Amino acid sequence: MSRIYDYKAIMSNGQVLDFSQFRGKVLLIVNTASKCGFTPQFAGLEELNQKYKDKGLVVIGFPCNQFAHQDPGTDSEISSFCQLNYGVTFQMMKKVDVNGENAHPIFKYLTSETRGFLGKKIKWNFTKFLISRDGTKIKRYPPTKAPKKIEKDIEGMI
Repeated sequence: MSRIYDYKAIMSNGQVLDFSQFRGKVLLIVNTASKCGFTPQFAGLEELNQKYKDKGLVVIGFPCNQFAHQDPGTDSEISSFCQLNYGVTFQMMKKVDVNGENAHPIFKYLTSETRGFLGKKIKWNFTKFLISRDGTKIKRYPPTKAPKKIEKDIEGMI
């Protein structure tokens, strides 16, 4: 049986991030976009990151251009945008697909373990996945759920 720790992904700087290093941490994985109505959620995600990173939360953003082409930039442009406009310090990854045949394996795994409004498919940018310290519990949140609104669930897993 797969777990989140079995996966690797490419960071925005081109280096490989091995998720096995996050054993014992609570993960918040989000598919993001820099030109979306939900883009201001970057600020809320960074607030959660700052508040809980020392308690074991790891926030990871995966840019995605699949929804109305709302993240057309390069990986470096997207990372710069997030840092300059929202003070993002959490890890931003290389742009990926989250649905379909070319979906990143992490999103294939996450969507196979949870259901959303459209079943296993991701509906839009800023769908969030909260994963427990042992990797056995995964909660999925729709794009409309503000980061602040999942804080209680984070506290319950930390």
